[in-house]
Amino acid sequence: MRNDVVRLGRLSGERTGDMMHFLSSMRADRYIAEADILVDIAHVLMLDRQNINDRATTRQLLPALLRLHDTGIPEEVFDDRFEDVHAGIESLMIESLGVEAGGRMHMGRSRNDEVVTCIRIRLREDLLSLMIALLKVREVLLTLAENHTESAMPGFTHLQHAQPTTLAHHLLAYEQAFSRDFERLNEAYARVNQSPLGAAAFASTGYPIDRKFTATILGFDGLVTNTMDAVATRDFALEILADLTILMSTTSRLCEELILWSTSFVKFVTFDDAFCSTSSIMPQKKNPDTAEIMRAKSGSVFGAFSGALVTVKGLPMSYNRDLQELTPNIWRGMDDTGVSLRLLADMLTSASFDTQRMREEAGKGFSTATELADSLVRSCGLSFRTAHNIVGRAVKKGDLSLATLERAAEEVGGGISLERKGLTQRDIDRMLDVTYSLEIRKAPGGPAPEAVRTAITQRRKQHHHDAEFVGKKQAKLAKAKEHLIAEARRLVV
Repeated sequence: MRNDVVRLGRLSGERTGDMMHFLSSMRADRYIAEADILVDIAHVLMLDRQNINDRATTRQLLPALLRLHDTGIPEEVFDDRFEDVHAGIESLMIESLGVEAGGRMHMGRSRNDEVVTCIRIRLREDLLSLMIALLKVREVLLTLAENHTESAMPGFTHLQHAQPTTLAHHLLAYEQAFSRDFERLNEAYARVNQSPLGAAAFASTGYPIDRKFTATILGFDGLVTNTMDAVATRDFALEILADLTILMSTTSRLCEELILWSTSFVKFVTFDDAFCSTSSIMPQKKNPDTAEIMRAKSGSVFGAFSGALVTVKGLPMSYNRDLQELTPNIWRGMDDTGVSLRLLADMLTSASFDTQRMREEAGKGFSTATELADSLVRSCGLSFRTAHNIVGRAVKKGDLSLATLERAAEEVGGGISLERKGLTQRDIDRMLDVTYSLEIRKAPGGPAPEAVRTAITQRRKQHHHDAEFVGKKQAKLAKAKEHLIAEARRLVV
Protein backbone atom coordinates (compact mmCIF):
# COMPACT_ATOMS: atom_id res chain seq x y z
CA MET A 1 0.00 0.00 0.00
CA ARG A 2 1.15 3.56 -0.66
CA ASN A 3 2.37 5.83 2.09
CA ASP A 4 0.18 8.01 4.25
CA VAL A 5 -1.96 10.06 1.83
CA VAL A 6 -2.37 12.83 4.38
CA ARG A 7 1.32 13.78 4.09
CA LEU A 8 1.63 13.80 0.30
CA GLY A 9 0.82 17.46 -0.35
CA ARG A 10 2.49 19.47 2.40
CA LEU A 11 5.31 17.29 3.74
CA SER A 12 8.25 15.46 2.26
CA GLY A 13 10.90 13.21 3.67
CA GLU A 14 10.58 9.61 4.73
CA ARG A 15 10.04 8.58 8.32
CA THR A 16 11.79 5.46 9.47
CA GLY A 17 12.21 3.40 12.62
CA ASP A 18 11.68 5.17 15.90
CA MET A 19 10.10 8.27 14.34
CA MET A 20 7.24 6.34 12.73
CA HIS A 21 6.63 4.28 15.85
CA PHE A 22 6.84 7.34 18.11
CA LEU A 23 4.23 9.30 16.19
CA SER A 24 1.91 6.40 15.41
CA SER A 25 -1.16 5.76 17.54
CA MET A 26 -1.86 2.37 16.02
CA ARG A 27 -1.74 0.34 19.23
CA ALA A 28 -4.54 2.41 20.75
CA ASP A 29 -6.31 2.79 17.40
CA ARG A 30 -7.08 -0.93 17.28
CA TYR A 31 -9.71 -0.20 19.90
CA ILE A 32 -11.52 2.24 17.62
CA ALA A 33 -10.97 0.72 14.16
CA GLU A 34 -14.46 -0.79 13.91
CA ALA A 35 -15.99 2.45 15.14
CA ASP A 36 -14.04 4.30 12.45
CA ILE A 37 -15.76 2.30 9.71
CA LEU A 38 -19.17 3.15 11.18
CA VAL A 39 -18.23 6.84 11.30
CA ASP A 40 -17.01 6.69 7.69
CA ILE A 41 -20.28 5.10 6.56
CA ALA A 42 -22.38 7.67 8.44
CA HIS A 43 -20.31 10.53 7.02
CA VAL A 44 -20.61 9.22 3.45
CA LEU A 45 -24.38 8.83 3.88
CA MET A 46 -24.56 12.44 5.07
CA LEU A 47 -22.44 13.69 2.16
CA ASP A 48 -24.81 11.93 -0.22
CA ARG A 49 -27.93 13.20 1.55
CA GLN A 50 -26.65 16.79 1.44
CA ASN A 51 -25.62 16.48 -2.24
CA ILE A 52 -22.02 17.20 -1.31
CA ASN A 53 -21.08 13.96 -3.06
CA ASP A 54 -23.05 12.64 -6.02
CA ARG A 55 -24.74 9.26 -5.91
CA ALA A 56 -22.16 7.71 -8.24
CA THR A 57 -19.38 8.53 -5.77
CA THR A 58 -21.48 7.22 -2.90
CA ARG A 59 -21.97 3.93 -4.73
CA GLN A 60 -18.24 3.52 -5.01
CA LEU A 61 -17.42 4.45 -1.42
CA LEU A 62 -20.11 2.52 0.44
CA PRO A 63 -19.43 -0.98 -0.99
CA ALA A 64 -15.77 -0.66 -0.06
CA LEU A 65 -16.65 0.46 3.46
CA LEU A 66 -19.26 -2.29 3.86
CA ARG A 67 -16.65 -4.89 2.88
CA LEU A 68 -14.40 -3.60 5.64
CA HIS A 69 -17.34 -3.79 8.04
CA ASP A 70 -18.30 -7.30 6.95
CA THR A 71 -14.88 -8.93 6.57
CA GLY A 72 -12.66 -6.86 8.86
CA ILE A 73 -9.94 -4.29 8.41
CA PRO A 74 -6.72 -5.55 6.73
CA GLU A 75 -3.69 -5.71 8.96
CA GLU A 76 -1.74 -3.44 6.61
CA VAL A 77 -3.97 -0.54 7.64
CA PHE A 78 -2.34 -0.70 11.10
CA ASP A 79 1.20 -0.26 9.77
CA ASP A 80 3.23 2.37 11.62
CA ARG A 81 3.92 4.25 8.39
CA PHE A 82 0.43 5.65 8.84
CA GLU A 83 0.10 8.02 11.74
CA ASP A 84 -3.26 6.57 12.68
CA VAL A 85 -5.96 4.16 11.58
CA HIS A 86 -7.92 6.97 9.92
CA ALA A 87 -5.07 7.72 7.52
CA GLY A 88 -4.58 4.00 6.96
CA ILE A 89 -8.21 3.45 5.98
CA GLU A 90 -8.30 6.51 3.72
CA SER A 91 -5.08 5.39 2.03
CA LEU A 92 -6.63 1.96 1.47
CA MET A 93 -9.77 3.52 -0.01
CA ILE A 94 -7.79 5.73 -2.39
CA GLU A 95 -5.61 2.84 -3.50
CA SER A 96 -8.61 0.62 -4.23
CA LEU A 97 -11.01 3.23 -5.68
CA GLY A 98 -8.71 5.93 -6.98
CA VAL A 99 -8.30 9.43 -5.65
CA GLU A 100 -11.37 10.81 -7.44
CA ALA A 101 -13.68 8.54 -5.44
CA GLY A 102 -11.60 7.54 -2.44
CA GLY A 103 -10.40 11.10 -1.98
CA ARG A 104 -13.95 12.35 -1.49
CA MET A 105 -14.67 10.35 1.67
CA HIS A 106 -12.97 12.85 3.95
CA MET A 107 -14.75 15.98 2.70
CA GLY A 108 -16.17 18.20 5.41
CA ARG A 109 -14.36 16.67 8.35
CA SER A 110 -10.97 16.40 10.04
CA ARG A 111 -9.21 13.60 11.84
CA ASN A 112 -9.76 15.74 14.93
CA ASP A 113 -13.53 15.29 15.01
CA GLU A 114 -13.27 11.81 13.50
CA VAL A 115 -11.05 10.36 16.22
CA VAL A 116 -12.99 11.76 19.15
CA THR A 117 -16.23 10.49 17.63
CA CYS A 118 -14.70 7.02 17.33
CA ILE A 119 -13.46 7.17 20.93
CA ARG A 120 -16.94 8.07 22.17
CA ILE A 121 -18.54 5.25 20.16
CA ARG A 122 -16.15 2.62 21.51
CA LEU A 123 -16.23 4.06 25.02
CA ARG A 124 -20.03 4.05 25.26
CA GLU A 125 -20.11 0.36 24.26
CA ASP A 126 -17.39 -0.53 26.74
CA LEU A 127 -19.17 1.50 29.40
CA LEU A 128 -22.32 -0.56 29.01
CA SER A 129 -20.29 -3.78 29.13
CA LEU A 130 -18.60 -2.54 32.29
CA MET A 131 -21.96 -1.70 33.82
CA ILE A 132 -23.15 -5.25 33.07
CA ALA A 133 -20.08 -6.64 34.85
CA LEU A 134 -20.84 -4.34 37.78
CA LEU A 135 -24.44 -5.55 37.85
CA LYS A 136 -23.13 -9.12 38.04
CA VAL A 137 -20.95 -8.29 41.05
CA ARG A 138 -23.92 -6.68 42.76
CA GLU A 139 -26.13 -9.67 41.96
CA VAL A 140 -23.60 -12.05 43.54
CA LEU A 141 -23.36 -9.86 46.64
CA LEU A 142 -27.15 -9.77 46.96
CA THR A 143 -27.42 -13.55 46.58
CA LEU A 144 -24.73 -14.10 49.21
CA ALA A 145 -26.49 -11.65 51.52
CA GLU A 146 -29.76 -13.55 51.13
CA ASN A 147 -27.98 -16.71 52.26
CA HIS A 148 -26.39 -15.06 55.30
CA THR A 149 -28.99 -12.79 56.89
CA GLU A 150 -28.43 -14.51 60.26
CA SER A 151 -24.73 -15.33 59.91
CA ALA A 152 -23.20 -13.37 62.78
CA MET A 153 -19.68 -12.02 62.48
CA PRO A 154 -17.56 -9.38 64.16
CA GLY A 155 -17.71 -5.87 62.83
CA PHE A 156 -14.52 -3.87 62.97
CA THR A 157 -13.33 -0.31 63.35
CA HIS A 158 -9.57 0.34 63.27
CA LEU A 159 -9.33 -3.42 62.55
CA GLN A 160 -10.39 -4.02 66.17
CA HIS A 161 -13.48 -5.96 67.24
CA ALA A 162 -16.18 -3.28 67.50
CA GLN A 163 -19.76 -4.59 67.38
CA PRO A 164 -21.40 -7.74 66.06
CA THR A 165 -22.90 -7.60 62.61
CA THR A 166 -23.97 -10.13 60.02
CA LEU A 167 -22.21 -11.26 56.88
CA ALA A 168 -25.24 -10.08 54.93
CA HIS A 169 -24.94 -6.60 56.42
CA HIS A 170 -21.24 -6.48 55.58
CA LEU A 171 -21.77 -7.61 51.98
CA LEU A 172 -24.66 -5.19 51.49
CA ALA A 173 -22.32 -2.35 52.41
CA TYR A 174 -20.23 -3.24 49.37
CA GLU A 175 -23.29 -3.74 47.17
CA GLN A 176 -24.46 -0.25 48.06
CA ALA A 177 -21.01 1.20 47.32
CA PHE A 178 -20.91 -0.59 43.96
CA SER A 179 -24.40 0.73 43.28
CA ARG A 180 -23.08 4.28 43.60
CA ASP A 181 -20.27 3.35 41.23
CA PHE A 182 -22.96 2.24 38.79
CA GLU A 183 -24.80 5.55 39.22
CA ARG A 184 -21.63 7.49 38.41
CA LEU A 185 -21.07 5.49 35.22
CA ASN A 186 -24.75 5.88 34.36
CA GLU A 187 -24.50 9.66 34.65
CA ALA A 188 -21.23 9.76 32.72
CA TYR A 189 -22.75 7.75 29.86
CA ALA A 190 -25.08 10.65 29.04
CA ARG A 191 -22.10 12.97 28.60
CA VAL A 192 -20.11 10.42 26.58
CA ASN A 193 -22.94 9.79 24.13
CA GLN A 194 -22.82 13.21 22.46
CA SER A 195 -21.56 13.59 18.90
CA PRO A 196 -18.61 15.85 18.01
CA LEU A 197 -18.74 14.83 14.32
CA GLY A 198 -18.92 17.82 11.99
CA ALA A 199 -16.66 20.00 14.13
CA ALA A 200 -13.89 19.30 11.59
CA ALA A 201 -10.50 20.65 12.74
CA PHE A 202 -12.23 22.93 15.28
CA ALA A 203 -13.95 25.64 13.16
CA SER A 204 -16.55 23.43 11.46
CA THR A 205 -16.69 23.48 7.65
CA GLY A 206 -18.10 25.49 4.78
CA TYR A 207 -19.83 22.42 3.33
CA PRO A 208 -23.58 22.23 4.05
CA ILE A 209 -23.22 19.29 6.44
CA ASP A 210 -25.99 17.93 8.67
CA ARG A 211 -24.52 17.22 12.11
CA LYS A 212 -27.85 16.12 13.56
CA PHE A 213 -28.21 13.45 10.89
CA THR A 214 -24.85 11.82 11.60
CA ALA A 215 -25.43 12.07 15.35
CA THR A 216 -28.80 10.33 15.09
CA ILE A 217 -27.76 7.60 12.68
CA LEU A 218 -24.73 6.78 14.87
CA GLY A 219 -26.95 6.42 17.94
CA PHE A 220 -25.83 9.55 19.77
CA ASP A 221 -28.27 11.36 22.05
CA GLY A 222 -27.21 14.84 20.95
CA LEU A 223 -24.38 17.11 19.82
CA VAL A 224 -21.32 18.62 21.43
CA THR A 225 -22.41 21.91 19.95
CA ASN A 226 -19.38 24.19 20.13
CA THR A 227 -17.00 22.86 17.50
CA MET A 228 -13.84 23.94 19.30
CA ASP A 229 -14.93 22.24 22.50
CA ALA A 230 -16.01 19.19 20.48
CA VAL A 231 -12.49 18.36 19.30
CA ALA A 232 -10.53 19.72 22.26
CA THR A 233 -12.39 18.25 25.19
CA ARG A 234 -11.50 14.98 26.81
CA ASP A 235 -13.28 15.68 30.07
CA PHE A 236 -15.67 12.83 29.30
CA ALA A 237 -12.68 10.48 29.39
CA LEU A 238 -11.36 12.06 32.58
CA GLU A 239 -14.79 11.64 34.15
CA ILE A 240 -14.90 7.97 33.25
CA LEU A 241 -11.38 7.35 34.54
CA ALA A 242 -12.20 9.21 37.76
CA ASP A 243 -15.30 7.03 38.16
CA LEU A 244 -13.24 3.90 37.51
CA THR A 245 -10.68 5.06 40.07
CA ILE A 246 -13.40 5.28 42.72
CA LEU A 247 -14.88 1.95 41.59
CA MET A 248 -11.52 0.20 41.79
CA SER A 249 -10.88 1.66 45.23
CA THR A 250 -14.09 -0.10 46.32
CA THR A 251 -12.90 -3.28 44.65
CA SER A 252 -9.50 -3.00 46.31
CA ARG A 253 -11.05 -2.55 49.76
CA LEU A 254 -13.18 -5.65 49.30
CA CYS A 255 -10.19 -7.65 48.08
CA GLU A 256 -8.15 -6.45 51.06
CA GLU A 257 -10.78 -7.76 53.46
CA LEU A 258 -11.13 -11.06 51.62
CA ILE A 259 -7.37 -11.51 51.72
CA LEU A 260 -7.33 -10.91 55.47
CA TRP A 261 -10.33 -13.16 55.98
CA SER A 262 -8.59 -15.99 54.13
CA THR A 263 -5.57 -16.03 56.43
CA SER A 264 -5.03 -18.92 58.83
CA PHE A 265 -5.47 -16.68 61.88
CA VAL A 266 -8.85 -15.33 60.70
CA LYS A 267 -10.23 -18.22 58.61
CA PHE A 268 -13.51 -16.57 57.63
CA VAL A 269 -13.39 -17.49 53.94
CA THR A 270 -11.86 -20.08 51.64
CA PHE A 271 -11.33 -19.40 47.94
CA ASP A 272 -11.71 -21.96 45.22
CA ASP A 273 -8.30 -23.31 44.14
CA ALA A 274 -8.79 -21.80 40.67
CA PHE A 275 -8.35 -18.33 42.16
CA CYS A 276 -5.24 -19.20 44.16
CA SER A 277 -1.63 -20.20 43.62
CA THR A 278 0.91 -22.10 45.65
CA SER A 279 4.54 -21.48 46.48
CA SER A 280 7.43 -22.76 44.41
CA ILE A 281 9.21 -23.74 47.63
CA MET A 282 6.58 -24.02 50.41
CA PRO A 283 4.24 -26.90 49.52
CA GLN A 284 1.59 -26.00 52.10
CA LYS A 285 0.83 -22.56 50.67
CA LYS A 286 -2.49 -21.48 49.14
CA ASN A 287 -2.17 -17.82 48.21
CA PRO A 288 -5.12 -15.55 47.25
CA ASP A 289 -3.31 -14.29 44.15
CA THR A 290 -6.39 -13.25 42.17
CA ALA A 291 -7.54 -10.93 44.93
CA GLU A 292 -4.00 -9.59 45.34
CA ILE A 293 -3.54 -8.82 41.65
CA MET A 294 -7.00 -7.28 41.59
CA ARG A 295 -5.95 -5.08 44.48
CA ALA A 296 -2.87 -4.06 42.48
CA LYS A 297 -4.94 -3.37 39.35
CA SER A 298 -6.55 -0.53 41.26
CA GLY A 299 -3.15 1.15 41.18
CA SER A 300 -3.00 0.72 37.42
CA VAL A 301 -6.38 2.40 37.02
CA PHE A 302 -5.38 5.20 39.41
CA GLY A 303 -2.28 5.68 37.27
CA ALA A 304 -4.33 5.82 34.07
CA PHE A 305 -6.45 8.59 35.54
CA SER A 306 -3.43 10.51 36.78
CA GLY A 307 -1.67 10.17 33.43
CA ALA A 308 -4.71 11.35 31.51
CA LEU A 309 -5.31 14.30 33.81
CA VAL A 310 -1.71 15.49 33.66
CA THR A 311 -1.77 15.17 29.85
CA VAL A 312 -4.67 17.58 29.38
CA LYS A 313 -4.24 20.00 32.27
CA GLY A 314 -2.03 22.49 30.42
CA LEU A 315 -3.26 22.17 26.84
CA PRO A 316 -4.53 25.28 25.05
CA MET A 317 -7.59 25.15 22.82
CA SER A 318 -8.21 23.41 20.56
CA TYR A 319 -6.65 20.15 19.31
CA ASN A 320 -3.12 19.21 20.34
CA ARG A 321 -1.28 16.02 19.47
CA ASP A 322 -0.69 15.43 23.18
CA LEU A 323 -4.23 14.03 23.29
CA GLN A 324 -2.93 10.97 21.44
CA GLU A 325 -1.11 9.99 24.64
CA LEU A 326 -4.30 10.26 26.69
CA THR A 327 -6.20 7.64 24.71
CA PRO A 328 -4.18 4.56 25.79
CA ASN A 329 -4.99 5.47 29.38
CA ILE A 330 -8.70 5.22 28.59
CA TRP A 331 -8.43 1.68 27.29
CA ARG A 332 -6.02 0.60 30.03
CA GLY A 333 -8.40 1.82 32.70
CA MET A 334 -11.41 0.22 31.03
CA ASP A 335 -9.64 -3.12 30.43
CA ASP A 336 -8.22 -3.44 33.95
CA THR A 337 -11.55 -2.55 35.55
CA GLY A 338 -13.56 -4.85 33.31
CA VAL A 339 -11.46 -7.96 33.89
CA SER A 340 -11.29 -7.22 37.62
CA LEU A 341 -15.07 -7.01 37.94
CA ARG A 342 -15.64 -10.19 35.96
CA LEU A 343 -13.14 -12.15 38.06
CA LEU A 344 -14.46 -10.61 41.28
CA ALA A 345 -17.95 -11.90 40.55
CA ASP A 346 -16.61 -15.40 39.85
CA MET A 347 -14.35 -15.38 42.90
CA LEU A 348 -17.19 -14.34 45.22
CA THR A 349 -19.51 -16.94 43.73
CA SER A 350 -17.02 -19.72 44.45
CA ALA A 351 -16.05 -18.49 47.93
CA SER A 352 -16.97 -20.55 51.01
CA PHE A 353 -17.64 -18.66 54.26
CA ASP A 354 -17.05 -20.33 57.63
CA THR A 355 -20.10 -19.00 59.49
CA GLN A 356 -19.33 -20.99 62.64
CA ARG A 357 -15.89 -19.44 62.87
CA MET A 358 -17.38 -15.99 62.26
CA ARG A 359 -19.91 -16.45 65.06
CA GLU A 360 -17.15 -17.55 67.43
CA GLU A 361 -15.42 -14.23 66.85
CA ALA A 362 -18.58 -12.11 66.84
CA GLY A 363 -18.74 -11.65 70.61
CA LYS A 364 -15.03 -11.41 71.34
CA GLY A 365 -13.20 -8.28 72.39
CA PHE A 366 -16.20 -7.07 74.43
CA SER A 367 -17.93 -6.35 71.10
CA THR A 368 -21.39 -6.28 72.71
CA ALA A 369 -20.37 -3.66 75.27
CA THR A 370 -22.16 -0.93 73.32
CA GLU A 371 -25.47 -2.75 73.68
CA LEU A 372 -24.80 -3.20 77.40
CA ALA A 373 -24.29 0.55 77.77
CA ASP A 374 -27.44 1.28 75.75
CA SER A 375 -29.41 -1.20 77.87
CA LEU A 376 -28.22 0.45 81.08
CA VAL A 377 -29.65 3.72 79.73
CA ARG A 378 -32.98 2.07 78.96
CA SER A 379 -33.30 -0.08 82.09
CA CYS A 380 -31.55 2.01 84.74
CA GLY A 381 -32.33 5.54 83.57
CA LEU A 382 -28.67 6.57 83.25
CA SER A 383 -27.36 9.12 80.80
CA PHE A 384 -25.51 7.50 77.94
CA ARG A 385 -22.18 9.05 78.89
CA THR A 386 -22.48 7.74 82.44
CA ALA A 387 -23.38 4.28 81.18
CA HIS A 388 -20.52 4.47 78.66
CA ASN A 389 -18.04 5.34 81.42
CA ILE A 390 -19.30 2.55 83.71
CA VAL A 391 -19.01 -0.11 81.02
CA GLY A 392 -15.65 1.26 79.89
CA ARG A 393 -14.32 1.06 83.44
CA ALA A 394 -15.58 -2.53 83.75
CA VAL A 395 -13.90 -3.47 80.45
CA LYS A 396 -10.68 -1.98 81.78
CA LYS A 397 -11.03 -4.32 84.77
CA GLY A 398 -11.43 -7.18 82.26
CA ASP A 399 -14.91 -8.35 83.26
CA LEU A 400 -18.54 -7.43 82.58
CA SER A 401 -20.12 -9.31 85.49
CA LEU A 402 -22.67 -7.67 87.75
CA ALA A 403 -20.13 -7.37 90.57
CA THR A 404 -17.58 -5.63 88.33
CA LEU A 405 -20.18 -3.30 86.86
CA GLU A 406 -21.39 -2.43 90.34
CA ARG A 407 -17.85 -1.48 91.45
CA ALA A 408 -17.36 0.51 88.24
CA ALA A 409 -20.63 2.36 88.84
CA GLU A 410 -19.54 3.30 92.36
CA GLU A 411 -16.20 4.62 91.03
CA VAL A 412 -17.66 6.52 88.08
CA GLY A 413 -21.12 7.50 89.17
CA GLY A 414 -20.64 8.68 92.71
CA GLY A 415 -22.99 6.43 94.59
CA ILE A 416 -24.86 4.82 91.71
CA SER A 417 -25.95 1.24 92.44
CA LEU A 418 -27.02 -0.77 89.43
CA GLU A 419 -28.29 -3.58 91.63
CA ARG A 420 -30.63 -1.24 93.48
CA LYS A 421 -31.90 -0.10 90.10
CA GLY A 422 -32.92 -3.70 89.42
CA LEU A 423 -30.03 -4.94 87.24
CA THR A 424 -29.38 -8.69 87.46
CA GLN A 425 -26.73 -10.98 86.07
CA ARG A 426 -29.39 -12.56 83.89
CA ASP A 427 -30.13 -9.13 82.41
CA ILE A 428 -26.44 -8.60 81.71
CA ASP A 429 -26.07 -11.99 80.02
CA ARG A 430 -29.01 -11.18 77.77
CA MET A 431 -27.62 -7.74 76.93
CA LEU A 432 -24.22 -9.23 76.04
CA ASP A 433 -25.67 -11.96 73.82
CA VAL A 434 -24.65 -11.58 70.17
CA THR A 435 -28.06 -12.58 68.81
CA TYR A 436 -29.82 -10.05 71.06
CA SER A 437 -27.38 -7.33 70.02
CA LEU A 438 -28.12 -8.02 66.36
CA GLU A 439 -31.88 -8.39 66.61
CA ILE A 440 -32.37 -5.11 68.45
CA ARG A 441 -30.53 -3.17 65.72
CA LYS A 442 -33.42 -3.17 63.27
CA ALA A 443 -33.46 0.47 62.20
CA PRO A 444 -33.31 0.86 58.39
CA GLY A 445 -29.91 -0.24 57.13
CA GLY A 446 -28.98 -2.01 60.35
CA PRO A 447 -27.61 -5.56 60.76
CA ALA A 448 -30.74 -7.14 62.28
CA PRO A 449 -31.98 -10.02 60.08
CA GLU A 450 -35.31 -8.22 59.73
CA ALA A 451 -33.65 -5.00 58.57
CA VAL A 452 -31.26 -6.84 56.28
CA ARG A 453 -34.07 -8.71 54.53
CA THR A 454 -35.88 -5.42 53.94
CA ALA A 455 -32.68 -3.91 52.57
CA ILE A 456 -32.15 -6.83 50.21
CA THR A 457 -35.66 -6.38 48.78
CA GLN A 458 -35.00 -2.68 48.20
CA ARG A 459 -31.58 -3.28 46.67
CA ARG A 460 -32.97 -5.90 44.30
CA LYS A 461 -35.53 -3.39 43.03
CA GLN A 462 -32.73 -0.93 42.32
CA HIS A 463 -30.68 -3.65 40.66
CA HIS A 464 -33.61 -4.52 38.39
CA HIS A 465 -34.07 -0.86 37.47
CA ASP A 466 -30.36 -0.50 36.64
CA ALA A 467 -30.37 -3.67 34.53
CA GLU A 468 -33.33 -2.34 32.55
CA PHE A 469 -31.45 0.89 31.88
CA VAL A 470 -28.44 -0.93 30.46
CA GLY A 471 -30.66 -3.20 28.36
CA LYS A 472 -32.47 -0.24 26.82
CA LYS A 473 -29.23 1.56 26.00
CA GLN A 474 -27.72 -1.52 24.41
CA ALA A 475 -30.88 -2.10 22.37
CA LYS A 476 -30.83 1.50 21.15
CA LEU A 477 -27.20 1.27 20.03
CA ALA A 478 -27.80 -2.07 18.31
CA LYS A 479 -30.84 -0.66 16.49
CA ALA A 480 -28.89 2.43 15.40
CA LYS A 481 -26.05 0.31 14.02
CA GLU A 482 -28.49 -1.99 12.23
CA HIS A 483 -30.22 1.03 10.67
CA LEU A 484 -26.91 2.59 9.64
CA ILE A 485 -25.74 -0.53 7.82
CA ALA A 486 -29.17 -1.09 6.27
CA GLU A 487 -29.20 2.46 4.88
CA ALA A 488 -25.76 1.96 3.40
CA ARG A 489 -26.77 -1.33 1.78
CA ARG A 490 -29.93 0.25 0.41
CA LEU A 491 -27.97 2.90 -1.48
CA VAL A 492 -25.62 0.42 -3.16
CA VAL A 493 -28.28 -1.96 -4.47
